[in-house]
Amino acid sequence: MIQIDETIIRKLILHRINSEEDKSIISNHLSDYSNDEEANVLKRIFLKSFISHSSTFEFKHEIDINYNVLYKLSKSVYEDDEFVENTKNILQHLISVSKHPNIKDGDLFIAKFEDIKLNNKFYEGLGIFKFEDKESFIETEAMSKEINFKFRKGIGSKKPDKACLIIFSDEPYTLLIIDSNSNETDYWQNEFIKHKTKNDFINNTTDFLSLTKSFVTQQIPQDFKVSKTDQIDLLNRSVEYFKSHDNFDKQEFENEVLHHTDIINSFRDFDESYRRKNELEQFNNFEISQQAVKKQARVFKRVLKLDKF
Repeated sequence: MIQIDETIIRKLILHRINSEEDKSIISNHLSDYSNDEEANVLKRIFLKSFISHSSTFEFKHEIDINYNVLYKLSKSVYEDDEFVENTKNILQHLISVSKHPNIKDGDLFIAKFEDIKLNNKFYEGLGIFKFEDKESFIETEAMSKEINFKFRKGIGSKKPDKACLIIFSDEPYTLLIIDSNSNETDYWQNEFIKHKTKNDFINNTTDFLSLTKSFVTQQIPQDFKVSKTDQIDLLNRSVEYFKSHDNFDKQEFENEVLHHTDIINSFRDFDESYRRKNELEQFNNFEISQQAVKKQARVFKRVLKLDKF
């Protein structure tokens, strides 16, 4: 979803978070890396996993967004130069919500980026990356006419265990989130970040295709006599509409894909109840995210392959 070919790491710092607060290590200086190759390795480790993301979020708070701690701290990073101090405050915020016994210690990288490309526009960004588990790797060393190796543990090619990329788009800022093992603890998403689904073209595309899949596979057989071939045809036409259009128009979609008045009326009723049940806003026109279409097309393909209707 994002493009990082031109992205640059402008500032980087590494802290160490420990379940015992007095054992955490708080850095006072920016981290250094020697050359462009090392910078590219870091960028790939931090951001590669976000390239294929097709869900976006935004900060939330029950009373006022300004009470969201991470929102305020990230905004401070964006608006002023106190990067090191702000990252210390981010670390302290993370420590304050890391009280569950299943929460692991880890290395916390915080990076400020320039030129993250989202929807053909470039933005600054703030990345927070927690690595909890180290990988084993072999380090080889040639000395004279002999070569030896040692086993090491460190951060390798796998994605961070937990991460939040804050893209400084027009407010509300756009969030991308990684949370491995979220079934064990929910502190990263619900206490540290506090977020909700963002009402943007990416989620609109995903939500409408999910709605359509549910209608075709669940509702249509209840309302009409249809064969599986008819259902497959509707699913394929739905995906093809999104692949061949830059912008979604609900009335146009109904006419091009559903065709028949009875099916269109059934779809409208299902649309209304589906949105109410899933707390989705009504949207009749939006820009289509082709990245979201690709991901949903794979979901549709699995449904067809497994005959799940």
